[in-house]
Amino acid sequence: MKATPVKGTNDYLPKEVRIRDYLQEVILKTYQEGGFERITTPILEDMENLDKSDGGENLGLIFKILKRGDKLTKALDQNQYDQLSDIGLRYDLTLPLSRYYANNRAKLVLPFKCIQMDRVYRAERPQKGRLREFMQCDIDIVGTSSPDAEVELIHTTTKALMALGLKDFTVKINDRRILRGILSGAGFQEDEQDSVCIVFDKLDKIGAEGVAKELLEKGFDKEPVDNLIKLLDKEEITLDTVETLCGDNPGIANLRYIMDAVEKISSGAYQVVYEMSLVRGQGYYTGTVFEVEAKGFRGAIAGGGRYDNLIGKFTKEDIPAVGFSIGFERLFGILMEQDYQIPEEKKRVALLYGSGEFLDAMSMADKLRNDYQVALFEKPKKVGKYLDKLKEQGYAYFYIMNQSEKLNALD
Repeated sequence: MKATPVKGTNDYLPKEVRIRDYLQEVILKTYQEGGFERITTPILEDMENLDKSDGGENLGLIFKILKRGDKLTKALDQNQYDQLSDIGLRYDLTLPLSRYYANNRAKLVLPFKCIQMDRVYRAERPQKGRLREFMQCDIDIVGTSSPDAEVELIHTTTKALMALGLKDFTVKINDRRILRGILSGAGFQEDEQDSVCIVFDKLDKIGAEGVAKELLEKGFDKEPVDNLIKLLDKEEITLDTVETLCGDNPGIANLRYIMDAVEKISSGAYQVVYEMSLVRGQGYYTGTVFEVEAKGFRGAIAGGGRYDNLIGKFTKEDIPAVGFSIGFERLFGILMEQDYQIPEEKKRVALLYGSGEFLDAMSMADKLRNDYQVALFEKPKKVGKYLDKLKEQGYAYFYIMNQSEKLNALD
């Protein structure tokens, strides 16, 4: 049997779990202080829901679960290989929230401001920053089309990041409506634009030449592709620039309002910039999209956008919604590379006891716990090597019953 975890998943040591728990506690506290309420949903979703969720390339990364018993046998006997699965693991928390709202809306107050902090699953090719099982920390506002919702989400999310000590980051923002206007101006037909967006979203990974190559390989006409690449060659693309390309686009006024509002409430703590190439890979986004990037780390550590049509797939009526998600694993990776320490954490003490000393050790540990985190360990034969291992696990002091006069530092 294999002792290592499945590729794309991780075991975490106690020290790492303490840090992960602390980070999640800070994020959750910030979200709750902002008036958001936590919900939970199952990791399992109906395959029909997942397949129809407009999740972009994520639809090709779904972990599918085979049918069970007679249903599986029947599908195999009839060679219905596309009918072998009826359930899958969620690839994000947005589709489950949409289903949750449709199922529970009679009990909810609008606008519904909710928190989801949980694990999601994608059949990724494992690499740094990309796992198959990972944590997301989402906040969403359902039931309002006002851009104030975007401002509130950006403000709350950035407060959570700053509460964790993250300072040097930028909020990038775009609007799918603007992007569609640009693509129309370049010559792409309306029914082509979703496919173009999926490729365009890879710009930061494969560059303009890579985008052009992939679009041509997918069969798009050369002229609109060339027009799009020429636009990317411009040194600076502002909202004023795109306004000349796509005219009176509602997304432009929307972004101006959001950016101005965020700049006022941020008081210069971070930048908010327009990014024409920002797409977000999920097809369900309808308007504003945004990401947070930290200096010195490639890729976004948070992202989200407006998905006004997704809930309607369940309710058959228009329900506007917008969400923002912290990519917890990337954030955790950044902070661990910076040797992150939990601030004001009680120092950890290892209290070692011998035969017949357990009850006395328990009493002493309870006294020390007013000021320290104390763990009891039976004294080993080779104390020196054991203390080295305790130090590696984050213990600051040790005490040996009936031998130590005071707490001893693990230097």
